[in-house]
Amino acid sequence: MNNYLAKHQFPEDLKTMSYDELELLTYEIRDFLVEEVSKTGGHLASNLGIVELTAALHRTFDSPTDKLIWDVGHQTYVHKILTGRMEQFETLRQMEGLSGFPKTWESEHDIFNTGHSSTSISLGLGMATARDIAGEDYRVVSIIGDGAMTGGMAFEAMNNAAALKSNMIVVLNDNGMSISKNTGGFSKYLGKLRSSGKYISMKEQIKKNVSRVPLIGEGVVAGMQHTRDFIKYAVIDGALFEELGFKYFGPVDGHNIKELCETFTLAKNIKGPVLIHAITQKGKGYSKAEEKPDQFHGIGPFYMETGLPRKAPGAKSYSQVFGDKLLDMASHDKRIVAVGAAMLEGTGLAPFHKKFPERTFDVGIAESHAITFAAGLAKAGMKPFVAIYSTFLQRSYDQIMEDVCLQDLPVVFCIDRAGIVGADGETHHGIYDLSYLRHIPNLTVIAPRDGSQLKAMMEFAVSLGHPCAIRYPRAAAYDPGQETKLHMGEAQKLREGSDLEIWSVGAMAEKAVKAADLLAKKNIDVSVIDMTFVKPLDTKRLRRSVAKYPLIVTLEDNILEGGAGEAINALLVNDPVKVVNIGWPNDFIEHGTSEELYQKYGMDAESIAERILQELEG
Repeated sequence: MNNYLAKHQFPEDLKTMSYDELELLTYEIRDFLVEEVSKTGGHLASNLGIVELTAALHRTFDSPTDKLIWDVGHQTYVHKILTGRMEQFETLRQMEGLSGFPKTWESEHDIFNTGHSSTSISLGLGMATARDIAGEDYRVVSIIGDGAMTGGMAFEAMNNAAALKSNMIVVLNDNGMSISKNTGGFSKYLGKLRSSGKYISMKEQIKKNVSRVPLIGEGVVAGMQHTRDFIKYAVIDGALFEELGFKYFGPVDGHNIKELCETFTLAKNIKGPVLIHAITQKGKGYSKAEEKPDQFHGIGPFYMETGLPRKAPGAKSYSQVFGDKLLDMASHDKRIVAVGAAMLEGTGLAPFHKKFPERTFDVGIAESHAITFAAGLAKAGMKPFVAIYSTFLQRSYDQIMEDVCLQDLPVVFCIDRAGIVGADGETHHGIYDLSYLRHIPNLTVIAPRDGSQLKAMMEFAVSLGHPCAIRYPRAAAYDPGQETKLHMGEAQKLREGSDLEIWSVGAMAEKAVKAADLLAKKNIDVSVIDMTFVKPLDTKRLRRSVAKYPLIVTLEDNILEGGAGEAINALLVNDPVKVVNIGWPNDFIEHGTSEELYQKYGMDAESIAERILQELEG
């Protein structure tokens, strides 16, 4: 398998291959993708859908001289295959292996380290402007999905591009989805363009009519391929893009390499910004992914024949516990509503949406809007729960502060994937949220240690009447089956001990208890406290601990700077007690399994126990 793929030198050979050879190549690439991703896991459906588009880009443009900038970047597996990294795919998303996103340190063809949505047009415009100032001559191409186009930053960039008039190309990869199916006005607009069929029919009609002219017809058609007049047939829809200052081409068939190459070649000769609207099918070529593109957007290792995961499903995840509990709460309270940002399935809101579609709002990849939208809901008497991954919540910092907390509105932030997340790496780890939330006035910040406590925290948050953030990890949620009652600012003791005390945040309690068990074998008696509240701190219990223990250890799945440990340091700065903080360094943490990363950075139970021993002996 893949002999045809392996014998070529890419991207150079793409420029001399026939279209028949290129079509054969696409089959090889898809076979290779399914085979490799089935072993490692990764973003499959989006990459299967962009094979022809990627091949056409590398055939038409001269990377890395020409700059190909990928929005988000999870769809760059084909780009990596075609830029000399095929042999590394067995290490995809493995520690010290190939990243699942563009990385400038991997290849000169990776122009920018991306991972979050809606940035590529801004990046491309900046590079095109710098090119013009420097008097250089290369092309800039931003590849963005229709899901990413729901992010306001994409339109801010397009608005600016119209003013600057720099030569740049935007390729809109339209498959009708981000992770979930796209919603909203822009999605409907693209749907109309998608279904119009005018582009193909008008193109063929022009060719047909002109070619009938005796003696000169065929020559005129050939010559028109390179004239601005001929490409005007493309500007038949896309009025929105035209009004924003872009020459619009499309829609074009995103799985027809010849048509894509012709369109890209024409666009290269146009002055000013150009947008090419390509229609693709997410999951194309693998029936399981075609049927369920959302499930194969990001997937763990699976069996190719069935599409089923290699790893048997375990206990419910925190996301599932959250979704089930919210469904139950909403059944008893009609004012509870759910807000998501293109992640209803990932955050556990799909069942809620199915039962309460009129109380579920998927705003698309627009986290800033999601927060202010929720503020409006709360101001008008609703009880909004906003479920967003920690890494994406970063994009709405100002809205959290100004539109929710300044107004002291009862919005509940349900922060999924908090802490380390594993194989997606630097751009997706949620290890900064405590640091950017803890100092905001009016905001209560809590973290559950298990599924039962998460449910209790949701009841607490909705009854609070003020802003509240609940952060929980990407992990299985142990559920002891008994919801503990929460009281504002009160920590909970998990283990009694006489020699020292560990204060842990959220699910890190499990590692704290295991570390205490290891130390008990060395006759060191450790008390373990579940902080429960990162803000406000349980200052009364801390004062009692200072009087009893010479050493307090804090443990959190967050960077140390600005985290829970630093809050305790500040409180106890004048007290005669030693405080040791254990958490992530102030750095961008690479990809790898969560277990590997905890071990490498000294945050697994064994490393925690060893660190405590060193402190006691030092």
